[in-house]
Formats: sequence, C-alpha cells, structure tokens
Amino acid sequence: MKSGFVTLVGRPNAGKSTLINKLLGTKVSIVSDKPQTTRLRVMGVLHRPGSQIVFVDTPGIHKPVTPLGERLNETAHGALADVDVACLVIDATAAIGKGDRFIAEKLPPNSIVVLTKCDRASHDVVIQQLAEASTFEAEAYFPVSGLTGEGLPALVDHLEGCLSEGPAYFPSDQITDLPEPWFVAELVREQLLSKFREELPYSIATRVTEWEWPRIRCEILVERESQKGMVIGRKGEVLKQVGIAVRTQLANGGEGIHLELRVKVDKDWQRKSESLDRLLDFQEPD
Repeated sequence: MKSGFVTLVGRPNAGKSTLINKLLGTKVSIVSDKPQTTRLRVMGVLHRPGSQIVFVDTPGIHKPVTPLGERLNETAHGALADVDVACLVIDATAAIGKGDRFIAEKLPPNSIVVLTKCDRASHDVVIQQLAEASTFEAEAYFPVSGLTGEGLPALVDHLEGCLSEGPAYFPSDQITDLPEPWFVAELVREQLLSKFREELPYSIATRVTEWEWPRIRCEILVERESQKGMVIGRKGEVLKQVGIAVRTQLANGGEGIHLELRVKVDKDWQRKSESLDRLLDFQEPD
C-alpha cells in the first residue's frame, strides 16, 4: 500500500481545520472564525483501499506577540520536517499577502497550493487568486471547498499519487492521534470561542484534569479575574450551555456522561513557559 504524511500550513483562518474534517468525514480539529483556534499539531488519518494518508493540521503561521504565538509558529514550521507532501492552504476570500509569500518561501520542493473557501468566492476571483499564487511555483494547484467538498476528490487522488509504498502508520480504526481527553478539552474551547469576541478568546485555554469515564473534569484557564465571571456567566449559564453543547458531540450524544467545568485564573499564562508546556504538550490527565 501507499502511505505518507501530508502537512497543511497557512495563515490563521485559511480553512485548514475545516478542510481536514471534510476530507476525513468526521471532526478531528475544532473550528471557529477566531485566529489561533488551532494550537496543537493534530493528525487525521484517511484510510483508502490502497493507501493511508496522514493529514497534519497545524496552527496558522503569523507574526507572534506572545510566547504562545511563538510556540504555535514553531509547531507549524516543525510539521514541515520529514513530510511527504506540504500543502499551502490559501483563503480564496482574502487577498494573498506577505504572510502567504513568507510561508511559500519556507515550503519544501514539490509542495502544492490548495485554495480553500471557493464556494464563497466568484469564479473570477478564484481564477485571479490562482493566477497570483502561480508565482509560488508549486507543483500543482487545487481550488476546493472544505464546506461543500468541491474539488476534494481530485486533491486526494493527487496526494495519493505523490506517496510511496510504505507501512500503515495507524490501525484501520484510528482516525486521529489526538488523545480523547485532549479532544474533549478542545471541544470545550471551541464552544467558548463561539460565545466571545475581541480579546477574550485568546486568553482562554482548556485542559482535562480528571478522566474517569464517564466522569470528566475540564479546567478552563483565563488570565484575569474579570474574565472568570464572563466565562461562568450569570448563574453559571455560559458554562451550562457549553457543557450541553460538548456532551452532544460525545459518544451516545453524551448520555450518562458527567462533564464538570471549572474556571481558574492563571495570570498571563500565554507568557509562562510552564503553563504552555502543560497546555500544549500531550500529557495524561490525573
């Protein structure tokens, strides 16, 4: 069989996570309209009759202003090492800028360009974006939609053709390398991101601190005391809504699952190496 790793890189909000979820037909990465939604390197495994394609979702590459941002960039750049195919993901609805060009210069040979969100752009705009991206001298260009699935069969066939004969890196029933407690913590963060605007989403982090199925305890970190009240909500209403939304995405619609959410203040956690180690490195909960 053919097998290999395909890394998706791009600016924040380019549509990488939505694309991977559509390719796999299931959710492995959380999605929101906030930059820096993806903080982890997440692998999603596509099993085909003659191949196994391991997609690697990465944080959006950006100009960092905090140690957290620096860590995210390091994660994205590191995912390009020893990869079989690199895909530069570009948003069809946003002008190609310095950030895209900066990333393109870092790509290994034989990389491809994937133009996402084509369902939200006119035909003329798509053609214009592809023409501008042609200066990146990629091996191939694919206009696609991570929402409708348009263009994805051709993309997957091309990627499979780029791979060499090799072993299956994951069992046939495994679709991601993300441990289940981490996935639940990400689902909690996704729901919180959908409820807040401006700076608060960047100050929120989540981690599961207790995992004794079906009992789960998830800690929500914020940076200031005033943020804690916002996350809890009036009479705990925000946490209640988040808990319900997360449970519905778990096994059996969350029936029988007890998800406890606790909010904790960790002042300036984005700038503390020990906090970042705890939040960004896979560890088993207590």
